[in-house]
Amino acid sequence: MKPILALLASLLFCSAAFAQNIETKLWAYAKKQYPDDASMQKFVYEQQKKGYNYMTTVTDAELKHFAEKEYPDDYSMQNFVYDKQKTDKAYMKIVTDMELKRFAIKQYAEDYSMQKFVYDQQTLAKEYMRHATNSAAKEDARKQYPDDYSMQKFIYE
Repeated sequence: MKPILALLASLLFCSAAFAQNIETKLWAYAKKQYPDDASMQKFVYEQQKKGYNYMTTVTDAELKHFAEKEYPDDYSMQNFVYDKQKTDKAYMKIVTDMELKRFAIKQYAEDYSMQKFVYDQQTLAKEYMRHATNSAAKEDARKQYPDDYSMQKFIYE
């Protein structure tokens, strides 16, 4: 019985110490951002605390790692990046042009937001090139950039 009580007391102490450490870290971040503005420090602290609490609940480890890598000390931005990546990951799962999907993934293997951006740009450029009328210019652009419709469009114009 005593070992169990000791273990529980130890866990409670560690949890409290960890919570205090996070609080200190969040306040330090806020003070660094606005060293002379207490009201902005409080605002930033609250945003960081919300972001921190959110990031402790997320379930996609790949996206969490990406967000933490992008903004290691900014929990509010981690929250933003995680949500954007999650939305764009879902988008990339349902795209229909596999040629363009492969191209986008090749360009940005770990960044779903950039994949979406590239995919959308390539889609527009592919459609533009499909309607291009100057056959010689179109063929020249295709030879220079066989897989990149955005560059084909740039060369063509």
